[in-house]
Amino acid sequence: MKRLYFFSIRSFAGPFLATFAISMFMLVMQFFWKYIDDLMGKGIDVSIIIELLFYAAAGLIPLALPLAILLSSVMTLGNLSENNELIALKSSGLSLYRIIKPLFVLVLFIAGFTFYFANYVIPVANLKWHTLIFDIQNTKISAVITPGVYNHEFDGYTIKVDEGKDNDFEGILIHDHTSPTEIKTIRAASGKLYKSVNGKYLFFELKNGSVTEELAPTTPKKLPNGKVHQPNPNHPGRKSLFDYSTYKINLSGFDLQKSDEDFLTDKYEMLNVFQINDATDSVRQKGKTVLASFSKNILSAHPYFSSKNFINRDQVQLNTEEIDDDLKNAPSHVAKFDKLPYQQKIDAINKAKSNIRTIKRNLGGQINFIQNMENDLDKYMVEFNRKFALTASILVLFFIGAPLGAIVGRGGFGAPVVIAALLFMLYYVLISIGNNLAEAHTVSPWFGMWFSAMILAPIAFFVMRAAAKDIPINSGEYWRKLFRKSEK
Repeated sequence: MKRLYFFSIRSFAGPFLATFAISMFMLVMQFFWKYIDDLMGKGIDVSIIIELLFYAAAGLIPLALPLAILLSSVMTLGNLSENNELIALKSSGLSLYRIIKPLFVLVLFIAGFTFYFANYVIPVANLKWHTLIFDIQNTKISAVITPGVYNHEFDGYTIKVDEGKDNDFEGILIHDHTSPTEIKTIRAASGKLYKSVNGKYLFFELKNGSVTEELAPTTPKKLPNGKVHQPNPNHPGRKSLFDYSTYKINLSGFDLQKSDEDFLTDKYEMLNVFQINDATDSVRQKGKTVLASFSKNILSAHPYFSSKNFINRDQVQLNTEEIDDDLKNAPSHVAKFDKLPYQQKIDAINKAKSNIRTIKRNLGGQINFIQNMENDLDKYMVEFNRKFALTASILVLFFIGAPLGAIVGRGGFGAPVVIAALLFMLYYVLISIGNNLAEAHTVSPWFGMWFSAMILAPIAFFVMRAAAKDIPINSGEYWRKLFRKSEK
């Protein structure tokens, strides 16, 4: 029996390592292609790029492992079936469940390791590669300026330099198009480029240059009487010289600013399940504190509760100097609205309206606060459930791939690759649907993250049962027997 176990594991290990390496290579290349504009041609050291790809590869393992498990299980059982080894094992009295038992133990170990990796290693790797790409995009901003080429990366500006390296340039030309009614051109013999601390502005320290400003030409206008007014062909302008000047460029439209937003919104991916649990408890506690304080303030602002609290104060004697003027002048009896004079009724109504508007405005702010708090909690819970759902998906895909390999009876990289690719596309589509539904708050986070496993688990059950009974999946006899037993 031990020989059978070693034989099964050895047959599975080769295809698994090969498919895992191929999957990782494809995913890393996809990541590299996504950020190639930020990495290539900017003077970044090769070691930095390798470090970035290393950390990114760790975060891509959750996508590569399910594909590798699915493809290798189809290939392993397909090879056994194609070489008639599966038939020989079944002829000796072993069931399919007994044959795949060592593979299941190995996959169970891989799934446990995957959860540990996703819980402790991937959050650190995500933090590392997000930090690296953020630093590259922000500290290498001067590298987008290529000498001798007009640069249009900065929204509203066209920049050209004759020569330069790092942050020092010579022969600087800047066309400022931010104002639609003005044409501004800045020239300088030399200058330095640096970015503000908050990342919102780019500064040029210019030397020995000039600034040319002129009004932009206007288009002809049609007058009410039907005539066309021709604008003045002359364009007023001015030119000024400077020895030293600092020119500021707004980076709000610069596309590299997007990395800052991504860096901040991906904080949920950088926590393990214990940190997520602490974070959600902290958010809930903060929400309870804020809502309790808001309710208390609303009550204390109402005259009835204010006077009630004043009367119920646990004091033996109160100095009259401490009493508010409104309370001193308050009537000793309850004033009914119907018996008030007309002007006092108007004043009371206007004051009530003002108070209601204030409360409504405050309630709107509290509603936004609650919605933001619930959004944060949902994002935390999405990541919390994602780590467990990944482990379950690996097991489910194994129980789909192994029986399918036995049913198809083909090994190698032919039919198994096609089958595994189609199944993985289905798995990926289900994951995307569940993730989008959870992020849109259409379903709860746990349902969205477990959506793929819940859909694929019944498929795994039916396929595994058909393979164990040696009945084709498209056989009507199999389905009749299955439903007949369910009816009994």
